[in-house]
Amino acid sequence: MLGSRLNKRCACLLLLMLGSPAGIPQSNPGHPIVAAPAAASLPPKETLTFGVEWRLVTAGKTKLSWSANPQSSPTGWQANLHLESAGLVSKLFKVNDDYSVNLTGGLCATSTHMIAREGKRERETKITFDRENKKASYLETDLLKNSIVVASHEIDIPACVHDVVGGLYFLRTLSLEPGQSTQVPVSDGKKSVMVKVECQRREEVRIGTGKRKTLVYEVFLFNNVLYRRPGHLYLWLTDDRLRVPVQIRVRLQFAIGTINFQLEKEERT
Repeated sequence: MLGSRLNKRCACLLLLMLGSPAGIPQSNPGHPIVAAPAAASLPPKETLTFGVEWRLVTAGKTKLSWSANPQSSPTGWQANLHLESAGLVSKLFKVNDDYSVNLTGGLCATSTHMIAREGKRERETKITFDRENKKASYLETDLLKNSIVVASHEIDIPACVHDVVGGLYFLRTLSLEPGQSTQVPVSDGKKSVMVKVECQRREEVRIGTGKRKTLVYEVFLFNNVLYRRPGHLYLWLTDDRLRVPVQIRVRLQFAIGTINFQLEKEERT
């Protein structure tokens, strides 16, 4: 029974990049927000495939796609994420989720849409970010019961805010050096917070696509900032113009352990 609960909890934590934060709004003038150069360093189209590992076993696959989306704005973008469990985790708690976010040319979120098929549940979540009125609305629906789980409500947001997935692309446009940090506005439609991002060091890592020179960042989502639970999130971005995420690592308390996303394939134009 305990093993089943832990595997189920791990499968849910594969969605940390999409989760429902329980954050506390905060600001720190010592870490100013760095403006993105209108996605100038991002490719017109890109697909990244990651293997997911938990406790030294394969836990799932993640595909992250990026492309232009003029429907969002004349210079807009869209990011899509598909996550599915595998192996033992899939047998105990199957996950098959699809998530998309529409962004402006400056990578500000305008809307997100998620279909989450997890275990015996199937839910749809829609979030709208109204930049003009600085409001975000959230609506979650149970598709199997055809009922509302969380009623739509509005919260205050900055004029430009990022969802967690879009925030990853925003980080790729920054030019932080080891020892430098900044704060980024992030919202899940229910809360709006400022998240500290710190560039910690340069490191060469070996992944499935070979050795890569990277910059290692810590994103302070946990410890009652965005997520209540204690933990750490680290990103390995290539030390070049593209800042490709080649590894994402989530370290939580011992009962959960470490979840590692490692790049297996990259395609771009």
